[in-house]
Amino acid sequence: MPRPLVGVIGHGHLVNDRYPAQLVGEKNLRAVAEVADALPVMFAGAPDITDIGSLLDAVDGILLTGGRSNVHPARFNVEPDPSHEPYDENRDAVALRVTEACVERGVPLLGLCRGIQEMGVAFGSTLHPEIRDLPGRMNHRATRLENGEIHPDQEVVFADRHEVRLVPGGVFARLFGRETVRVNSLHGQGILEPGDRVVVEGVAEDGTIEAIRIAGASGFALGVQWHAEHDPQTNPVNRALFRAFGETVGERARGRQTS
Repeated sequence: MPRPLVGVIGHGHLVNDRYPAQLVGEKNLRAVAEVADALPVMFAGAPDITDIGSLLDAVDGILLTGGRSNVHPARFNVEPDPSHEPYDENRDAVALRVTEACVERGVPLLGLCRGIQEMGVAFGSTLHPEIRDLPGRMNHRATRLENGEIHPDQEVVFADRHEVRLVPGGVFARLFGRETVRVNSLHGQGILEPGDRVVVEGVAEDGTIEAIRIAGASGFALGVQWHAEHDPQTNPVNRALFRAFGETVGERARGRQTS
C-alpha cells in the first residue's frame, strides 16, 4: 500500500536576495517521513499557483510549519508596524484558506509555531506581535549571545525552556499521558485572544497560549506553539504528537483507497 501523503506548506524566500523560491525546513520533512510514517510533499505558500481544492484531493494531511515571517496584522484587524516585519502575505492567503478547508473537509491538520497562529487567525483569534512585551511574560524568542546573534549551537536554541500546563482530560493530556510537558521556545508572535472555535488546551508558565484544538472539527486539527519538528525522533512529547498525526493521516489514506 502506498504511503500516505502529507502536504507541507512552503514560505517565500529570496535566494541570494534575488531569486524567488519556496522554502521548507528539512526537519519538518523528516518528522513527517520518519515519525508520522508518511511521504512529505511540499506545496507553495503562493495563492496564484496553489489550488487548494486540488491539493486537498491529493493529500491525506497538512502540516503548517513555522517560519521567520509573522502573520500580517491586517488579518486580525491590527495596524501593521515595521518593527514586526517581515511578513509573508502570500503564505497567509494560502494557510488561512487551507486551515478552513481542512477543518471543513476533515483533512488532518497539524500546526507548528507560525502554524498555530495561522490556525488561530483562521478561526477568529487575534495575535500579539511580541508576546515578551506583555506584562509578566517571558522572552519566548530564540536564545541569543550577548552580541544579539542567535546562539550557534542548535541544541541550545532548541532546548526545552519552559513548561506547558495542559487541560486535564483534554486531547493533549491524553495524547501525552501527562498534564505538564516541557517544550522549546522560538517565537515572538503568539495568540492573544482566541476565537470562538479555538479551544486552548495548553498554556506556558507565563500564560502564553501553547496548544489549541479547533472545536467542531471532524478530523485531527491541533496546533502547538513550539517547534515539535525539531526532535520527534527522540523527544517523547514531540514523537507522540507526530505519531498521533500520522495515525489519523494513515486512517484517512486507507479510507480513501477503499472507497
